[in-house]
Amino acid sequence: MTFSSNVLRSSKSGAEPPGGGVIQAPYPSPAVSGAGKTHEEVPVSGVSELRVALTVDDFDRALAFYRDALGLTELADWSSETGRVVLLGAGRATLELLDGAQAETVDRIEVGARVSGTVRLALEVDDSEQVARRLVAGGGEEVAGAVVTPWGDRNARVRSPDGMQLTLFTRRDGRSGEGPSLTG
Repeated sequence: MTFSSNVLRSSKSGAEPPGGGVIQAPYPSPAVSGAGKTHEEVPVSGVSELRVALTVDDFDRALAFYRDALGLTELADWSSETGRVVLLGAGRATLELLDGAQAETVDRIEVGARVSGTVRLALEVDDSEQVARRLVAGGGEEVAGAVVTPWGDRNARVRSPDGMQLTLFTRRDGRSGEGPSLTG
């Protein structure tokens, strides 16, 4: 493996980079039209966790939605007299970057029109339709029912009580956690 700027390039030898620990794997390209492409580059950084911090107007309602209805695990409660904060576990995290054209494409596929803002949470779940129903019963609003995407996932869209849009995706072939899904 060789280093170039802040990207690690894999070699046929499979040797670990100095300092080890970087996992290399080919991932499908997030471009719908380019599905099947693989990435040979894995970014090298000191990042060990991606944490999304949501500021909400109705803390109790948001906590009931994300923890109780969605089923995220409460990992810590750091609330104090200065304010409330709870850390919820949601499995592994990735950051998916989309340009405006791709965001519009995904919204059109999942909802039929451009409706999401600059941030939309995409959550891999076992059954996107069942989880969407549970979230609506728990205070969410259905944005769109489940659809099969061009990349084969089954996606449903829900708006949380705090206004955040969630794409709930179920991988078509049941694979879970094996590299990123093409959620858009």
